[in-house]
Amino acid sequence: MSRRIKDMLIAGITDRIGDARDMLVVDCSAMDAVSANQWRLGIAEAQISALTVKNSIARNALAQIGVEGLDEILAGPSTLLWGGEDVVGLSKEITKWSRQVEGLQIKGATVEGQTLDAAAVETLSKSPGRLELIGQIVGSMLSPASQLAGALKSPGGKLAGALQSIAEGDE
Repeated sequence: MSRRIKDMLIAGITDRIGDARDMLVVDCSAMDAVSANQWRLGIAEAQISALTVKNSIARNALAQIGVEGLDEILAGPSTLLWGGEDVVGLSKEITKWSRQVEGLQIKGATVEGQTLDAAAVETLSKSPGRLELIGQIVGSMLSPASQLAGALKSPGGKLAGALQSIAEGDE
């Protein structure tokens, strides 16, 4: 393959990846055609992009956009995955598919410049996603206010009940 063709392929890959910097690498070469089609349709619904490329070209393309840490993982058949809601959502979706589809093997990932092996991707898939964390933070922020409102409301409710029983007793 000539240098000009390699440069065109690398430019196409970098354009396709865009701003994504967190990605997973899987080996889907052992999947049968039907499973592979179901998998690709399923991840497309989750807005996850997949790209199977030659490892050396992938390394060059990733180096151009500043994604590091995948050099050891990019060995043998490799498919790059990126997208989804966030990297946790991406790992959850791919881990789910790796359990459902025989022949799909997670090789590793890069998250914020750090390399993760397959076991770390599995651990990442069990952590809460972006929306879950936001919900937890909002719940934590609102908890003291609701406790304070309940504490302030409780004595007033008791006083109102006592006044009402006194008023009903006088009648």
